[in-house]
Amino acid sequence: MNDSVLDVVFVGIGAIGLPMAQRLAAGGHRVTGVDPFPAARERAEGLGLAAAETIADAGRGELVVVMVATPDQLETLIDQAEAADAISGRTWVVMSTVGPDAVIAAGERLRTAGAAVVDAPVTGGVARARTGTLTIFASGPAGAVAAVQPALSHLGTVRVVGEDLGAGQAIKVVNQHLCSVHIVAAAEALALAGDLGLDPADVLPLLESGAAGSWMLSDRGPRMLEGTDVEVTSQINIFVKDSGLVADAARAAGTSTPVLDAARARFLAAQAAGLGTRDDSRVIETYRTSAP
Repeated sequence: MNDSVLDVVFVGIGAIGLPMAQRLAAGGHRVTGVDPFPAARERAEGLGLAAAETIADAGRGELVVVMVATPDQLETLIDQAEAADAISGRTWVVMSTVGPDAVIAAGERLRTAGAAVVDAPVTGGVARARTGTLTIFASGPAGAVAAVQPALSHLGTVRVVGEDLGAGQAIKVVNQHLCSVHIVAAAEALALAGDLGLDPADVLPLLESGAAGSWMLSDRGPRMLEGTDVEVTSQINIFVKDSGLVADAARAAGTSTPVLDAARARFLAAQAAGLGTRDDSRVIETYRTSAP
């Protein structure tokens, strides 16, 4: 596999997956998106991408990029691919955040069925997916990683982190620890600004320009100042899932993560308040209630 024109099956064309699929198409590849939700397929088709409901309907592209939301969805996808004889002879690149255990188990199933597998979770969110500036933590057999790098370069910078499946996911777990904490810290700080009688809209650019600035403050902060119906680029539910993966990994390693646990409690409180499908910036709303 090289950077010649590839037939790519891109599974999961939601908020972040769709712009990633578009970047691959803009790079000259033939892309078919796969998503069970009609609205997602309609959005993709409206942008000129072919779309299918299941992997069985998506053709025999040599590269399968997976951007589903959860470990259970990854397992279901492989079940469907097995039933459709749609695994062997293809390279599967798992770019979802599913944790080391899930990608190792998925990789074993896929390789047993005749596929090459690369573990390549991403960070940078929708903003960087749209500009092709994601950071990609790639791990897996050196030959397989090298073969997909030219295609993945259309999505961002590939950082090769090891030859074992799960190494990329382990890095992403650490990444999501910081992302979870930084989002909640930004929300808490902006809520504090308001409680001190300041205008958070005035405070935000001052904080961004100093030592307290962070990527999450700059990216999520403006949306935190908007209302509940702000554009959804990453759901509260995603950070409930991701912070849970971090907590599980920490427990398995015997590591104490009190700061992560406090941030996770905020995401869980937001979910319990009915904000699960809202943008993760809405975690700021837990500071307007009696949430912990």
